[in-house]
Amino acid sequence: MADPRFFAAPTPMTLSELAATAEADIQGAAPVEQTFVDVMPLQEAGARHVSFLDNPLYISEFSKSAAGACLVHPDLVDKAPNGMALLVTRDPYRAYARVAQAFYPRTQATGRISIDTVIDPSAVLGEGVQIDAGAVIGARVEIGANSRISPNAVVADGCKIGADCQLGPGVSLSHCIIGDRVIVHAGVAIGQDGFGFAPGAESHMKVPQLGRVIVEDDVEIGANACIDRGSGPDTIIGAGSKIDNLVQIGHNVQIGCGCLIASQTGISGSTRFGNLVMAGGQSGFAGHLVIGDGVKIAGQAGVIGNIEPGVTVAGMPARPLREFFKEVAFVKRLMKKKAE
Repeated sequence: MADPRFFAAPTPMTLSELAATAEADIQGAAPVEQTFVDVMPLQEAGARHVSFLDNPLYISEFSKSAAGACLVHPDLVDKAPNGMALLVTRDPYRAYARVAQAFYPRTQATGRISIDTVIDPSAVLGEGVQIDAGAVIGARVEIGANSRISPNAVVADGCKIGADCQLGPGVSLSHCIIGDRVIVHAGVAIGQDGFGFAPGAESHMKVPQLGRVIVEDDVEIGANACIDRGSGPDTIIGAGSKIDNLVQIGHNVQIGCGCLIASQTGISGSTRFGNLVMAGGQSGFAGHLVIGDGVKIAGQAGVIGNIEPGVTVAGMPARPLREFFKEVAFVKRLMKKKAE
């Protein structure tokens, strides 16, 4: 059970409610009115807990689990222990996400505005907006209904934030327009100058960064990520994309819809991602690249050229996955011969 110091006690749900929430089919002898009180891992779950099996590596734990109900793929139903209620779905992990969200819904804004804030009189606040102590809201800022601004966040002049957004503690926003239902975690900086300088023998002259950052609906940005504003064109983060902690996104970068960008990735200026791109942790991208729809980049890959849609790459320099592993195998054979 989640620590009650940090999470409110969940409301019990019946098996039929769980099935509807998970979009799953019920199998087993358990009555549909049986109630369950929480989600738990397979190894720790008891008779009134819901768990899930998504990875075949955990079939042994599944077969021995005391969970009262479990979300499971149809192909693994026969591995279930006797008496367990099964919620059968072809995507157990997404189904688990729905159930966990139902037990632990996202914290809603309270509409309370702390007296320890600085809010410019020209700012426009929607209904139900919550602003916590130490936050600073600049001139002409617009904040949509039911958004929450956490302690010590700074929203600079002219920024626009949509409805149902959450800004974590210490967030810094400038020169940006944020869509609806966007989550920005602690310490994120959005809209600061891009890294733009005209090099010279005696000094490097700063180039004014005159663009914005556009963050579309349903984006989530992890702690301490940095997204530079454009130098002229805008930096754009497409709808539904998820950005992990400590990611750096340079000026004029365009991220498509539904992308996943893991921790410590660095994307240099003017690179464009298509839709549904996945970038592994610590991957790096040179500037002015085009990364096609559905591309997958392995962790620590170094991308220095364009990538066609649907290709999976690895290594430095990044190349197609099969080519990368052939080279690794070849080197291993050479080393083995040398050792002999």
